[in-house]
Amino acid sequence: MSTLLNQTKRHARARNTPLRRHLALNAAVYAVSALLIVLLIVGTCMSDRFATVGNLLNVHQQATGLALVALGQTLAILTGGIDLSVGSLISVAATLTSGLADNSYGGWTAAVIAVLVLSVLVGLINGALVLWLKVHPLIVTLGMGAVLQGGILYYSLGPAGSVPDGFDSLAYGRLMAVPVTATIVVLGYFAVSYFTHHTRLGRHVYMVGDDEYAATLTGVPKARVILFVYVFSAVCAGLTGIYLAAQFGSGQPYLGANYTLASITPVVVGGTVLTGGRGGVIGTLIAVYLLSLLNNLINFIGIPSHYQLIVQGLAIIIAVSLNAQRKRVAA
Repeated sequence: MSTLLNQTKRHARARNTPLRRHLALNAAVYAVSALLIVLLIVGTCMSDRFATVGNLLNVHQQATGLALVALGQTLAILTGGIDLSVGSLISVAATLTSGLADNSYGGWTAAVIAVLVLSVLVGLINGALVLWLKVHPLIVTLGMGAVLQGGILYYSLGPAGSVPDGFDSLAYGRLMAVPVTATIVVLGYFAVSYFTHHTRLGRHVYMVGDDEYAATLTGVPKARVILFVYVFSAVCAGLTGIYLAAQFGSGQPYLGANYTLASITPVVVGGTVLTGGRGGVIGTLIAVYLLSLLNNLINFIGIPSHYQLIVQGLAIIIAVSLNAQRKRVAA
């Protein structure tokens, strides 16, 4: 009996090697990276212009808005929550940026500051309602999204104002042909990845998502974590709205309508589970480029753009199904 028990322990230790743990935790990241490579190969075979440096740099630039909002969404989902107000907040941020920048009260500087302050307030309200009213984040942020959408429609029913000359460099500025803002966002992903893995507050994000009750018992400041992630998500959405206003020259009340679903898709496809506690921003970043390249390929081969929404929906269903299957196998 003891011999059998010892053999079982040895087999368990053999299965639980650091390499196996690393592969299990990062399986989705490797899978998405492999799909990205496959897509590049397929796209190159379908169009000789797809894998050119110019097109890939354009994809890098076009992915900026999605990358920004998905970064904040990732942290919200890592805690076991979700932020469904990001789409409406993007619309508010873009419309206010162009609307306020077009008047004589401070110009674009005052507009950007106002949008960022509003974003912080929205994040604080979302986090506070989740914490102290014990309302599920899905309901809280869905309601906040409706309030924001109604508010911005009251402000303007159509495009509001326009951004000043030179403001579009925020979206189109390049250094040696490389999009500056897009590259800064990518560097931001690596900074947030370091934060979540090597700082106390970052590790607390994972602990709250993994087991909220156990995290509270071990002294994790849950309130601080929840407020932080929702403020961070709202600020990322606000920055996305500012970026889109610079990209299109003007904001309008439905500019962020598709970004709520779009922000969740790369998070889930990149391996972050909707129940929280597992995943990370690097997987989200790779998935952002996978989806952006896929949309770019769809445009190259002449498929109508509304199929992009179908692709996003199917990607979420498949990713969630695979994550659930992986958890059942692991159990």
